[in-house]
Amino acid sequence: MATFLYRLGRLAFRRRHVVTLLWVALLALAGVGAASAPAATSSSFSIPGTEAQKAFDLLEQRFPGAGADGATARVVFKAPDGAKMTDPARKAVVDKAVGELRTGSDQVASVTDPYAVQAVSRDGTTTYIQVSYKVNGMELTDATREALKETGAEARQGGLTVEIGGDALQTVPETGSGEIIGVIVAGIVLVITFGSLVAAGLPLLTALVGVGIGVSAITALASVLDLGSTTSTLAMMIGLAVGIDYALFIVSRYRAELAEGRDREEAAGRAVGTAGSAVVFAGLTVVIALVGLAVVNIPMLTKMGFAAAGTVLIAVLIALTFIPALLGYVGKRVHGRKARKNPVPASDDDKPNLGTRWARFVLRRPLVVLLVGVVGLGAVALPAASLEMGLPDDGSQPTSTSQRRAYDLLSDGFGPGFNGPLMVVVDGDKAAADRTAKTIQGLDGVAAVTPATPNKAGDTAIITVVPKDRPSSTETEELVRSLRDTT
Repeated sequence: MATFLYRLGRLAFRRRHVVTLLWVALLALAGVGAASAPAATSSSFSIPGTEAQKAFDLLEQRFPGAGADGATARVVFKAPDGAKMTDPARKAVVDKAVGELRTGSDQVASVTDPYAVQAVSRDGTTTYIQVSYKVNGMELTDATREALKETGAEARQGGLTVEIGGDALQTVPETGSGEIIGVIVAGIVLVITFGSLVAAGLPLLTALVGVGIGVSAITALASVLDLGSTTSTLAMMIGLAVGIDYALFIVSRYRAELAEGRDREEAAGRAVGTAGSAVVFAGLTVVIALVGLAVVNIPMLTKMGFAAAGTVLIAVLIALTFIPALLGYVGKRVHGRKARKNPVPASDDDKPNLGTRWARFVLRRPLVVLLVGVVGLGAVALPAASLEMGLPDDGSQPTSTSQRRAYDLLSDGFGPGFNGPLMVVVDGDKAAADRTAKTIQGLDGVAAVTPATPNKAGDTAIITVVPKDRPSSTETEELVRSLRDTT
């Protein structure tokens, strides 16, 4: 391996024009493919083999067009102190909002009238409109979201407290600003470390090229492979990290070889032959970990893992070929100005640098360093003891958001479990569904059970179960287990 990488490094250094041209051409080709490809949609989320997925599949077959996995929104209304939502003036505001929501977008599947379905709290101060959409939250258009927000804003003018919750307000995560800040911070650290803008710029440049190729390729294939609009996020994050890291290995080793007095081509070959072995090993380790996401059998995660793994492979290839090619262009500027003026290698009598002093300290006090390290890692890991696994809901949103305020209003008015209703799908006739609903009512942790809603054929029904506790509580988890064991 080392001999092969050594020869590869020297070849890339000698044929730097060809190597550079190939990588630039590949970047341009990927960019053209991304620009001409259809826009990526939200990737379908499914977990094959689970009871929840079986329920969704059954709903899709027996309730066509119902949009069981579509986005939902709840427009929550709260009357001022001393007033009730059943007053004619407040009821008129809600009725107007219902009409506007029904005609506000062609993506709306249904809008419930809260007074028709008795969705008013016992004290009469809170009510809500349930809006169901034909598509999931990622596929909602901006116009649909704006229509929802405008309806809420108009209702507030009637003197009511109006908040909107649900995944209909969920948007595609924006990328760009965080990555830019990360690149800037990395650049500052590299400049301080290397003392040379050129040496610091090489890892950044090659990392950006690698991420550009990887993300552009993902964008170009997103529609064909159903990669979704969020797949590139993981690839970009990991691609930038490993791209800078792997290039840093090669550049650092190249500088060390030059300091030993070797010529530039030989230094490039030795850098790739030695540090390149670490790059290959580290890259394969990350690739195996990412491809291992396929084990959980969630198609969306599998696609994200494979896409990110492809970006890591590109970063490895760039470090082994593009970096030595670019080193052939920069010449002695890979060293800082001070090192170029005084190229004499440091003698043993010179004061050791910080890294050498730290290594010697660790070797003198290995047990102390080990103990401090273990204790420190344990302290950092303490929050993991109270870690709650699961998908976040509106209750985890900041209190400044409308989603969180709507969540709190519903909890206060209807109970904490109202924000996480459970859906039970009965594969049977109306009589079987009614028996199932009666059985569910006797379970611990159930606050309410709605009557079974059959489909047109009468062979499938939906039952909605409202837990007593909040969606993320252990009591609700136990209720879900009881429902699956009972039904």
